[in-house]
Amino acid sequence: MQQEMYVVASNPVHAQGEHARLNVLFAGESQTKPSHRLGPKVYDFYLMHIVLEGEGVFQLEGKRHSLAAGDTFLIEPKQLISYESDSSNPWRYRWVAFSGEHAAELVAAAGFQADQQVIGMAKWKRAALLFRRIYQTFKVGGADAQLSATGHLHLLLAEYMKALHAAGGDDSVRTAHGQGDLLLQQMIHYLSSQYTHPVSIEQMAESLGYNRAYLSRFFKQRTGVSPVTFLLKLRIDKARHMLRERPELTVEQISASVGLQDALYFSKQFRKLYGQSPTAYRDSMRNLRQS
Repeated sequence: MQQEMYVVASNPVHAQGEHARLNVLFAGESQTKPSHRLGPKVYDFYLMHIVLEGEGVFQLEGKRHSLAAGDTFLIEPKQLISYESDSSNPWRYRWVAFSGEHAAELVAAAGFQADQQVIGMAKWKRAALLFRRIYQTFKVGGADAQLSATGHLHLLLAEYMKALHAAGGDDSVRTAHGQGDLLLQQMIHYLSSQYTHPVSIEQMAESLGYNRAYLSRFFKQRTGVSPVTFLLKLRIDKARHMLRERPELTVEQISASVGLQDALYFSKQFRKLYGQSPTAYRDSMRNLRQS
């Protein structure tokens, strides 16, 4: 039986506040005693564990998960949970805690869902190493600790995304195994981050590794609109905001800023969506503010 061990290191910087986009709080490792139990309790941050050795049970919303080496369990804020090491083969695990406005989006992109907060990986040593590196970053300290830890956390979550994609197989299997939500998030993120460029659905399909026709069909089934329509409305909505908030910019400059190089086409699509030209909309907003 291994000797009990517990180490933890907190972020020495922690200066971004609770509304930071992503704030890594602390990380550690523990070799637990037999039947060592935490909870039932709640946390106000995300807490992710990876099991290195031994066995234990994670209980979430009344459902028990028996875990062993290579398994990861994610605790979300405000969830009532408990976890307990095995009585004869107690587990050793590493953990990292984080919070922030961007945290939920990141864990979802990595593949963690409301019904999938436990993930097992055949090749988990790289993930375990990244847990360790976050701990070591905080133990050493320094002004770069937050930035370094955030980088390691991104790499860590990318390992889970990669593992889930590898386990999913072809397009139909990935969607059937709960990857549909993840794929939709990836498509929306791609379009939302690339709309300022002359992006095409073909480029998105190539970037995500899917067939163009499959992606278009899948997106419309899930959202009710095609990717092309979604992208156009996204661009027009971004332009509408700029028409209100950036009076120094011309209509042509705003059109180009949202990825539409043809200002006449932009004006036509704007009128189709909102019933007036971009200039008329800007004037109406200006008059509303002055009244």
